[in-house]
Amino acid sequence: MLRGPGYFHWVPVPPAAALAVALLSSLSHCSFLERADPVISPLSPYFGTKTRYEDANSGLLRDPEVPRRDPELLEDTCTPLQLVALIRHGTRYPTAKQIRKLRQLHGLLQARRPRDDRADAVGGRDLGAALANWPLWYADWMDGQLVEKGREDMRQLALRLASLFPALFSHENYSRLQLVTSSKHRCVESGVAFLKGLWQHYHPGLPPPDVADMECGPPRINDKLMRFFDHCEKFLTEVEGSDTALYHVEAFKTGPEMQNILKKVAAALQVPFSSLNADLIQVAFFTCSFDLAIKGVKSPWCDVFDTDDAKVLEYLNDLKQYWKRGYGYTINSRSSCTLFQDIFQHLDKAVEQKKRSQPVSSPVILQFGHAETLLPLLSLMGYFKDKEPLTAYNYKEQMHRKFRSGHIVPYASNLIFVLYHCKNAKTPKEEFQVQILLNEKVLPLAHSQETVSLYEDLKNHYKDILQSCNTSEECKLPKVNNTSDEL
Repeated sequence: MLRGPGYFHWVPVPPAAALAVALLSSLSHCSFLERADPVISPLSPYFGTKTRYEDANSGLLRDPEVPRRDPELLEDTCTPLQLVALIRHGTRYPTAKQIRKLRQLHGLLQARRPRDDRADAVGGRDLGAALANWPLWYADWMDGQLVEKGREDMRQLALRLASLFPALFSHENYSRLQLVTSSKHRCVESGVAFLKGLWQHYHPGLPPPDVADMECGPPRINDKLMRFFDHCEKFLTEVEGSDTALYHVEAFKTGPEMQNILKKVAAALQVPFSSLNADLIQVAFFTCSFDLAIKGVKSPWCDVFDTDDAKVLEYLNDLKQYWKRGYGYTINSRSSCTLFQDIFQHLDKAVEQKKRSQPVSSPVILQFGHAETLLPLLSLMGYFKDKEPLTAYNYKEQMHRKFRSGHIVPYASNLIFVLYHCKNAKTPKEEFQVQILLNEKVLPLAHSQETVSLYEDLKNHYKDILQSCNTSEECKLPKVNNTSDEL
């Protein structure tokens, strides 16, 4: 494929050759023009958990395969010993529930009675008609499945990490890779796509074999680790199954900020205000994000909203994540203790093996899960905690909040623990050090804002979680006393 500045220089070419070049260019899956001109939207920073990875990591928009080494990464005398990565699945289709809501909204637009004077403020055109005629290509079978763009997210992440940590991702270590995944198809397929990206790194130009035939084998399913929330009775009862746990989400839907958007959208689409609700508005907003992420197109759904609307809708999404996965309830984060402890068990084992001059048995551990896997863990570790809780009533005060899910857990987001061995350490304690990366950027430690920690210091800081957090106890429902005193 032609690349580089010379690609655009004019050179006389015979017509047949020109036609062949044009044909090849149009068929190319990753053409230079696609990379040079990524489709972006002013709404992109506000899509919350539906955010494209490259919108949260903008340096990747032009060349997603080239790693951008964070200058804070340790080098020279410290050698990476082990990498443990928690990775959210790549870009996916909407869920069947979201598709049904979109179909409902689309039907509402198609049922409008025709009028000759319909025109909205967006370029003087009838936006409702444009949306009614816009192809509704989503089908129920898609239901959260990984899309091709999601596979590409994973392949490209694999290439970048292999370039950033070549010793850990060496071909010799390929058979020692350890992959764990949620049982959800999008996570399993993300793990497979990551492995194929590594194959591409080791064998450029060669088609990858079936994952079952790869040296490291396919990802191993472990829902108790990667979907711990589904195995926590207290969370399922007091948060997931509670009618009141998401009070602030529901209150914000009927609050002044959302009601203003409903009125504006009803007027723009020329549909009855009474036929719309916050859920339909949110699915319209997310459809803009899905069309952008999956097909790389800026659809008319994006024209329904401006950036002020997008900020309100982002807050609505963040409220849900905050109260259901973040700091809203203690059990949200405490249910992830098992996963946190599992990470440090891997790190402990690597330290012990190095101390005994043994090879590290698992230099790279890759765990594929969900936004719902990462957010509770980051909350457990104390990251992105605002001074005041996010509520239905402090939207304006939270405009500069830390808890912005799209910046934390976009598609393909990753939380990486890198354990280093520092050979010139002055003391045994300084020999092993750790850095944490979020989305390939060094994440300062929540308690100190330092970019690196001695391993023993980090363990000491999280001593309560590592030693005293028993998930089975944390997730146990409190006993209800059903006995009554008799007179």
